[in-house]
Amino acid sequence: MMSDKRNILVLGSGGREHALSWKIAQSPLLGSLYCAPGNGGMAEIAENLALDMADHQAVITFCQEKAIDLVIIGPEAPLVAGLADDLTAAGIAAFGPGKIAAQLEGSKGYTKDLCAEADIPTAAYGRFDNACAALEYLDSQSAPIVVKADGLAAGKGVIIAEDMKTARDAVEEIFDGAFGDAGAELVIEEFMTGEEASFFVLCDGENALPLATAQDHKRVGDGDTGPNTGGMGAYSPASIMTPALIDTAMEKIIHPTLAAMARRGAPYRGVLYAGLMLTDDGPKLVEYNARFGDPECQVLMMRLKSDIVPVLEASASGSVAEMTLDWHDEIAMTVVMAAAGYPGAYEKGSTIGLEAVGDDIMVFHAGTARAEDGTISATGGRVLNVTARGKTVAQAQASAYAGVDKIDWPQGFCRRDIGYREIEREME
Repeated sequence: MMSDKRNILVLGSGGREHALSWKIAQSPLLGSLYCAPGNGGMAEIAENLALDMADHQAVITFCQEKAIDLVIIGPEAPLVAGLADDLTAAGIAAFGPGKIAAQLEGSKGYTKDLCAEADIPTAAYGRFDNACAALEYLDSQSAPIVVKADGLAAGKGVIIAEDMKTARDAVEEIFDGAFGDAGAELVIEEFMTGEEASFFVLCDGENALPLATAQDHKRVGDGDTGPNTGGMGAYSPASIMTPALIDTAMEKIIHPTLAAMARRGAPYRGVLYAGLMLTDDGPKLVEYNARFGDPECQVLMMRLKSDIVPVLEASASGSVAEMTLDWHDEIAMTVVMAAAGYPGAYEKGSTIGLEAVGDDIMVFHAGTARAEDGTISATGGRVLNVTARGKTVAQAQASAYAGVDKIDWPQGFCRRDIGYREIEREME
């Protein structure tokens, strides 16, 4: 029988996990909060641990020793490796899909085949395990076209080819090992025209509870220029995802996916993150992620009014149908500060001064470490998520950038136009 207070373990070290930990820390249900490996920001609200997520038995042993009631698996790799299955088998509640269900993110080909089976609207595609067949398929296609490494490539395995030479080069590079094991197979997709939006639902294997919408900014430079990154900023909600479009996405994409996964004997539990393209023919699935987006999770947590712990538990135990959530009406925006050079080579170890940032701004840490004297240093590419709320997108943006400007970190940079499309809509 679960006690009144829950001991919770959050696995991960990014801005997503800091945002989840920050929200969990506000719950009256929380007993002790542990993070592994955590980061410099999470150290303020939880006990950081040197626990290897890849060592499933070590995670299980820790949970047994500390009487952990719930494990939140933040990143995709441990989900695809089956950590949730192993925890569940040991009698430990885990938030996140099992190994087979996590293939919705772990294999783009798996998801495309599921879409074909369940008649889920998505881009036309071909799936290949060798370059000859892929190149032959390209001969019958036209540009622009999208080439994707099949497996997990940390958000970097997607090439939007504006011409056929780029597409052919991408096929050769993927099969030559540019993305390691993620490129053992690839998918070639038609290029879909429209605007992208992120849509999040909590699932318990059968039911789905819609969370919220957001828009991410993938490219490194202002005006959506430069290479793709893990995400340079986000805001929520996204006004282009109207209530009618949300209903359509639930009916045509989310519910058929859950039904198909249940038929396959791999019911989907956890958060399901649908990347959607809003086309003239309605919403189409670009791809699924089996975890919260990063940096979208940060704006979702800023907007969520309700206690998050009961819904995470409900997802793990199979009872989200009874849950409801309250949200702040305000817009939330996060701006990613990254180390100079990202997404290419960047230096680690520079010191960050956060003392001047006010209480109205939330700085979620991503790639940071905290020294014993409290000094924060940069340890990654995407380092900070400067997050604020406002009555309008323009207000939220102004607050977030005011926070950015108070941070003393000469070695960092950010995009200066997060939310620009939404602000244009707002002004119209």
